Amino acid sequence: MKPSQTKPGSANGTGGHANANAVVAQAAASGSPDIFARCTRNPEIDLYRSADQLGLNPFYREIEGEIGPTVIYQGNEVVMLGSNNYLGLTTDPRVRKAAHEALDHYGTGVTGSRLLNGTLSLHRELEEFLAGWVELPSALVFTTGYTANVGLVSTLVQSGDAVFCDSAAHASLVDGARLAAGTLRAFQHNRPNSLRHGLRSWRSEPGRGGVLVAVDGIYSMEGDWAPLPEVRAACDDHGARLLVDEAHALGVVGPGGAGTAVATGVRADLVMGTFSKSLASCGGFIAGPEDVIEYLRVSCRPLLFTASNVPASLGAALAAAKIAQAEDWRREAVLSLAHRLRSGLAELGYEVGRPTTSSIVPVRVGDVLSAAVLWRALLDGGVYTNCSIPPAVQRPMLRTSVMATHTEAQIDRALSVFEDIARHGVVDAGRERLVGLLEPELELDATAP
Repeated sequence: MKPSQTKPGSANGTGGHANANAVVAQAAASGSPDIFARCTRNPEIDLYRSADQLGLNPFYREIEGEIGPTVIYQGNEVVMLGSNNYLGLTTDPRVRKAAHEALDHYGTGVTGSRLLNGTLSLHRELEEFLAGWVELPSALVFTTGYTANVGLVSTLVQSGDAVFCDSAAHASLVDGARLAAGTLRAFQHNRPNSLRHGLRSWRSEPGRGGVLVAVDGIYSMEGDWAPLPEVRAACDDHGARLLVDEAHALGVVGPGGAGTAVATGVRADLVMGTFSKSLASCGGFIAGPEDVIEYLRVSCRPLLFTASNVPASLGAALAAAKIAQAEDWRREAVLSLAHRLRSGLAELGYEVGRPTTSSIVPVRVGDVLSAAVLWRALLDGGVYTNCSIPPAVQRPMLRTSVMATHTEAQIDRALSVFEDIARHGVVDAGRERLVGLLEPELELDATAP
């Protein structure tokens, strides 16, 4: 990526902020705070713009064409290690056909909510399949995975109740807890004893309500599994219900790709899943007891006041789910290729964390600037990765992930680029050149909250 070529005085360049800054100044002079002030005087925005000018902004990159094992970025073919297309189904002819058939039959959209005119026969068929897949009685489809978690938690956890979230739980679970009328409590990541301590403290006080414990089956950044047997035992001992977010596990692990709860033999009270990863589409679902699902149907505001899924996304998700359940070779391939990538990176000296059974391979980096330099060097070498920085993660990292449809040659090609970067000290040299170009107050603490 080249440094920003936007002219400073253009409407979209730094000069384009003049009017906003003038309004802020006028508001300050009048003694009236302006709600836009945080948008123009914000260290994070300053860092974002500086990174853009230096060619180190890893966000909102535009991909040309379909998302497969390789993609076209700025006219060049690069190996895609930054997608959640774990089973490689976004380009499968059967999934494409199902999406086209739904489009032809139902049109481009339903222009209404699930409650009113936005429920199709495809919803019912998909919900029945998903419930059976994750071995729970009933399921409810949402427009996105984010709204599924937000809707479930904010609707279920009422005043006097509590939701206990793993500290590494997905933002949608945390946001749902913040919207809920009940109390949000966090426990240390993958530490069942921390959960037990919190539950024991909660139950020791009189008048406490119900408790929901929320964990990711596979965590999105590091690819590590939740210790579900221990978490389930803690829930049982303290009368709590267990929600397992299977977004990064569904299709990838467990018998028929049913996820971590089925894989470990743990009874989850509720399961969340998403269509935007292994199922090659967009949407999400909650599965659980019939009375809970019925309660969500009539009480969940993020469901009731959101437009329903476009038909093509439902058709694609249903076809992908059936393929994902049936074709074990995809699970075998994605896990084997992830192991190949992880082992290769470890041999090259990269910090990749503990081995896990998932499609996700983290590459931990010392600080934010080093992460950006590594991301840029990889992209220039023909490898697309995702750069994750605080507060999304505790320490900067590149999040890589593989697809079942990658070839070993493509993984080896990516490893070769990583090797060249390590051999030539590209990250340290690039970081040294760039130190001082950014404002000191924006620098480089790897562990900043």
